[in-house]
Amino acid sequence: MKSPISETLSALMDARQMAFMPFLTAGDPDLQTTREVMLELARSGADLIELGFPYSDPIADGPVIQASYQRALDRKIKVDDIFAMVASLPAEDFPPVVAMVSYAIIFRYGVENFLTKARQSHVAGLIVPDLPADEAYDFCAQTKAAKLDLIQLLAPTTSWERTQQIVATSTGFVYCIAVAGTTGERSQIAEALVSQLKRVRGITQTPLCVGFG
Repeated sequence: MKSPISETLSALMDARQMAFMPFLTAGDPDLQTTREVMLELARSGADLIELGFPYSDPIADGPVIQASYQRALDRKIKVDDIFAMVASLPAEDFPPVVAMVSYAIIFRYGVENFLTKARQSHVAGLIVPDLPADEAYDFCAQTKAAKLDLIQLLAPTTSWERTQQIVATSTGFVYCIAVAGTTGERSQIAEALVSQLKRVRGITQTPLCVGFG
């Protein structure tokens, strides 16, 4: 049985269309506004929605996302509050929600508790930017048992050996980082990225989604 993320991306691939997956920070400026924006994104045709869990020491995020995280943290946002907001969204005909969340948050919350709460809240998958590929196998098994996708990050500088590890533990899609650096707008796509995508496509049929800039 395919996951909500796999079903969405498979349908887009069959239609030869790309996926639109906007990102927003939970709780900036507040959770009610976050909810309203997510509803508007769904109405406007977003295929998936990436929701950032605010963290005091974000990995690879540029100044815009860092500032949004800090604003949310200044409002004392809690993980349970984010889950409650996501759970209040429509259960049917709504884009899959993908949580961008530090493993430090998951570990502090309790891995089993976090995964259970995520599933109950209708989160479809997790992007965990600070989870090393060679330490992801156990967590991959846990997310699979919780019926959640684990989306792994693949950098332009990743070795081929580590690339194969990342692909092996990624479900839903592989998050291919467009640039070596922090998040933010770019004016063009690096040639190395195109070559990397072609090579990775040769070892997996899992969808490849490009982001970070």
